[in-house]
Amino acid sequence: MSKLRFPTLFLSHGGGPWHVIPEMRAQFARTEALFHAIPGAMAEKPKAILMISAHWEEAEFTVSTAQKPNMIYDYSGFPAYTYELQYSAVGDPASANRVRTLLNGEGIACAEVNRGFDHGAFVPLMLMYPEADIPVVTLSIKANYSPFEHIKMGEALAPLRDEGVLIVGSGYTYHNMRGYGRPESMQASVEFEAYLTKAVEATPSTRNAMLVDWQQAPFARQNHPREDHLVPLFVAAGAAGGDAGKRLLLDEAFGVVLANYQFG
Repeated sequence: MSKLRFPTLFLSHGGGPWHVIPEMRAQFARTEALFHAIPGAMAEKPKAILMISAHWEEAEFTVSTAQKPNMIYDYSGFPAYTYELQYSAVGDPASANRVRTLLNGEGIACAEVNRGFDHGAFVPLMLMYPEADIPVVTLSIKANYSPFEHIKMGEALAPLRDEGVLIVGSGYTYHNMRGYGRPESMQASVEFEAYLTKAVEATPSTRNAMLVDWQQAPFARQNHPREDHLVPLFVAAGAAGGDAGKRLLLDEAFGVVLANYQFG
């Protein structure tokens, strides 16, 4: 058992491999600084990281049991060197089995595969833990995007926080590829994010209700035509249990705001 309960995080992971492209990196400078600072804000080093990326969805929840995860360059049109990035952290089959046990114990089906690190996983990890010396387990979202099911999945995983595992949901508070850089998108992203912050900072019962009803937020579908990048927030909130949430950083890039949250 860990000496402390780890927080859960929701991180807006930015656009593609932005952290190695100078002109993009400048846009996300404050986000990069936050990712660098997160490990130092914790009382101890996690024994493992459970990463839920918006870029992996399956018909049912699926955990990777890979011992040596490969790299998944799930982006296109970027410089050749971005397809040579490596993040050498090992997997953790024992923790992956623990994930399955916890989910199955709550009646939640969970498959297993050998899968590597997509950019929703490896970009924040490269900035947070560049030494790649912490085992990483990846877990899919479910393709139905159900807020209720993902909150329940997070609740089932909450015991991991007392077992030395850092749970990270990696997505984006704004994800409309046609909206970046458009004048009307800034205000839409600001009002939608304000709803999310209000939800994150509410009592757990109100928080969950607001997240389940996220489509009632201002400009909801303008921010998320498909909500895949919002779904990891539901998992992080569910795993928070009764712990309070807060916004860590509100940043701005490509004409919209993006936010990062912590619970606990």
